[in-house]
Amino acid sequence: MRQYFVLFIFGIILAFSSCRTDFDTVASSGDLKFSKDTVYLDTVFKNIGSATYQLKVYNRSKNDISIPIIQLKNGLNSKYRMTVDGMSGNNGKIFKDVTLLSKDSLYIFVETTADITDANPTDFLYTDQIQFDSGANLQQVALVTLIQDAVFLYPQQNPDGTKEKIKIEGKEVDGFYLNDNDPVNGNELLFTKQKPYVIYGFAGVPKNKTVTFEAGARVYFHANSGLFVDDKASLQIKGTTSSTPKLENEVVFEGDRLESLYDNIPGQWNSVIFANGSTNHSIHHLTLKNAVIGLNFKNPDPASTIEIKNTQIYNTVEYGILAQNARINGENIVINYAGLASLSCVYGGDYKFTHCTFNNSWSNNSQFAVSLSNSLANAVPETNPLTQATFNNCIIYGSGANEFNLNKKTTAAFVYQLNNCLLKFSSSSNNPDYQFKTDPAHYNQIILNENPKFFNVAKNLFNIDNTSSAFAKGNQAYNIPLDIIGKTRTSPPDLGAYQSTAFPK
Repeated sequence: MRQYFVLFIFGIILAFSSCRTDFDTVASSGDLKFSKDTVYLDTVFKNIGSATYQLKVYNRSKNDISIPIIQLKNGLNSKYRMTVDGMSGNNGKIFKDVTLLSKDSLYIFVETTADITDANPTDFLYTDQIQFDSGANLQQVALVTLIQDAVFLYPQQNPDGTKEKIKIEGKEVDGFYLNDNDPVNGNELLFTKQKPYVIYGFAGVPKNKTVTFEAGARVYFHANSGLFVDDKASLQIKGTTSSTPKLENEVVFEGDRLESLYDNIPGQWNSVIFANGSTNHSIHHLTLKNAVIGLNFKNPDPASTIEIKNTQIYNTVEYGILAQNARINGENIVINYAGLASLSCVYGGDYKFTHCTFNNSWSNNSQFAVSLSNSLANAVPETNPLTQATFNNCIIYGSGANEFNLNKKTTAAFVYQLNNCLLKFSSSSNNPDYQFKTDPAHYNQIILNENPKFFNVAKNLFNIDNTSSAFAKGNQAYNIPLDIIGKTRTSPPDLGAYQSTAFPK
């Protein structure tokens, strides 16, 4: 009897299920809803694939529907590609009879690879449309991408399939040396603003050569790429003051992912490495973002002073500036977000920084804004004299408790002095090196642990206004007449790289 009862129940379920109509579909009636009416794919370089962008399609009706066709308007000739709910369709261009259940949605993912010749010649936009259904039921979502022309610099491929290599500190890496008479690009040692440059691998500056970056030059580095300035080679960055937020006259170094998602992600490319013996470097109006190490000076020519002026460095995995036994004169420098230190001067050297803002708001709270050392692990000898480390009218601040670090060995000179600086160092210390109020040989007019009230640290905007603790606290004897954006400083000057101004409301 029990077996008959089970069969009876199963029969009832089968009968009811055979009567259900909610698995049947009806034709689409042009009432689809979309998460956006235009999909903007940000800016891409010619012939370089974009990131993948998402569109969500909704069926708000009570019926399961069948969409007869989802396609790109330009069909198989389109430079866009789609997947529809995980399906690739006909080369990612055409999809037929797509089912969308009642009160449900589906995902469409879009990407593109296009040449500059595919774009509109007047605005360099490449466009298409995703079409849903046809005729009276036709619905469309626009696709828009800005295609940017560029000069691509990369290692050549050898006949055996390996890539061209250069040596950095004895280690071979994918790279090539820039040529001042290249048959394709002409003078690769002169970077102009005519087109952006995209670098794959390490671009090397040969011995006894100088690489020059003119005002407005834009350089984008692929993952694990960088710039290497060899022994006896030089780097000259000749940016100038810009009049708009577009930084039209600034020289910009950043990663080659142009999507807004990547605006502030550290570690997208490697570093600018200055080799042992490199010389005659001048860096003016450089904005450098999202590297592993920003400027990496490895024992450059000690007889040559490196000029770094009106320069911004943000979002580095390790250091904004790492200087090993270098000689640097820095003015109007701003550095923020570095995993280890915004500025790290190791193995001695000679340094003078005036009107600089060294902040570090990296999230782990164990980093420094400024770190000084006269030693280096595994170096021979282990110590080297720090003959000068002077900070005038500077701000040294951040999210950590102590943003200033001294690593001093007594076997070599360690000379340092801070004059008229705002400094964050919250821990009480009996260490004689950190007596900020009672050690005039090293500290004069120090403002300790007061908030400078930067405009927006998260967006790397380090402007101050007249409510800041850094307002009018500078010493006129150290004054740099113009701030980082070319604004005239008052007397007495404000501390840091920016002259104060009223914040926008």
